[in-house]
Amino acid sequence: MNRDKFDLLKIPGEFHVTKTNNNRFNMKKFILYISFLFAAFNAGAQAPVEGQINGQKEEKIKALYVAYMTQQLKLTPTEAQTFWPMHAQYDAELRAIHTSTDNELDRQQAALNVKKKYQAGFSRTLGSERSNDFYRQDGEFRKKLVERLRQMKQKRQGMQGEPGMRKGEGMRQGGGMRRPGRN
Repeated sequence: MNRDKFDLLKIPGEFHVTKTNNNRFNMKKFILYISFLFAAFNAGAQAPVEGQINGQKEEKIKALYVAYMTQQLKLTPTEAQTFWPMHAQYDAELRAIHTSTDNELDRQQAALNVKKKYQAGFSRTLGSERSNDFYRQDGEFRKKLVERLRQMKQKRQGMQGEPGMRKGEGMRQGGGMRRPGRN
């Protein structure tokens, strides 16, 4: 292998660059950097002590979101430095809307207004095509998150079983109940 060229070693799940250049970067380090940057902007919104577990889950989801969006939008470090602070403001405005009114149509209209307000800024940073892609990918991430949380909840409920049943008892695939002592 010629060491003067920039060859991407293909190791499953990892990106490695054999030679460093100002235009090249290690994707893992970049995602980690962006995650810390995003967490720093949201440090003031930390959950109270009794909600610390939920706060930890929320931070984990935010880190996954940052990594997902960074990868999907193919953000460069320069773009990320502009995009994520703007996104933090965008996200804060959307969150404020969801707690401000009980009228669902007013809430949806206000959210649309915020999205339109930030579209110009996102377009300046990412270009119009990737700005539109941001909104699609944002929705896709949320769908995937909801599906994953639903699967985890079902798995947790399946492990607990129904109340009053002994371990190993429960619904068969055919829908019938198992008799105690039989498999």
